[in-house]
Amino acid sequence: MSVPEMFSYIQGFLSVDQEIREDIRKVVQVLEQTAREILTLLQSVHQPSGFKEIPSKCQKARELFCTVRTHLGELKTKFPVDQYYRFHEHWRFVLQRLAFLAAFVVYLESESLVTREEVAQILGIEVVREKGFHLDVEDYLAGVLIMASELSRLAVNSVTAGDYSRPLRISNFINELDSGFRLLNLKNDPLRKRYDGLKYDVKKIEEVVYDLSIRGLSKELEAGGDK
Repeated sequence: MSVPEMFSYIQGFLSVDQEIREDIRKVVQVLEQTAREILTLLQSVHQPSGFKEIPSKCQKARELFCTVRTHLGELKTKFPVDQYYRFHEHWRFVLQRLAFLAAFVVYLESESLVTREEVAQILGIEVVREKGFHLDVEDYLAGVLIMASELSRLAVNSVTAGDYSRPLRISNFINELDSGFRLLNLKNDPLRKRYDGLKYDVKKIEEVVYDLSIRGLSKELEAGGDK
């Protein structure tokens, strides 16, 4: 093969690669828009009247996840199945955002931690790498950490709305979450930085609980629970 032929071949390879990346970006843009719609929908739970609307908002969010599954199904077709990590950077952020939204919906519904398998099911993708387009464990963990920040905000807004028991439950949940993350030896730098933010979320929620205790509201709740 001559030098011109070799570079012509390389140019053809680069052109195909660029086309794949452009197709991926188009689908990711649609996914990002849907993620914004779900986030906007769930943000209403922070309003004083939002707690009563949690069931209906979660139901609508789950309906929007049907659209997410459709777009993710389209994304799977845009690149060779064995080259997931070659193009991973294109959808990494939106997949973490979607994992956070799925985790937040599950928490609002049941006040429990969503599993990686449950998130994958909600998004309509795989857990096992060998099966194709999947939820990477670090993307799942990043989504859970984003949820922790959202819950610290919810704890503050709960007090404003007069719901004094919710911050106590959030505090217990976040402390368990923090204990779980302490068991992990995180090597991923972005994930490690996100985990460092969890310490501030724990502190913020502890301040809310402490304020409730000082005002005697936590004792009233305990007394009510004993009754």
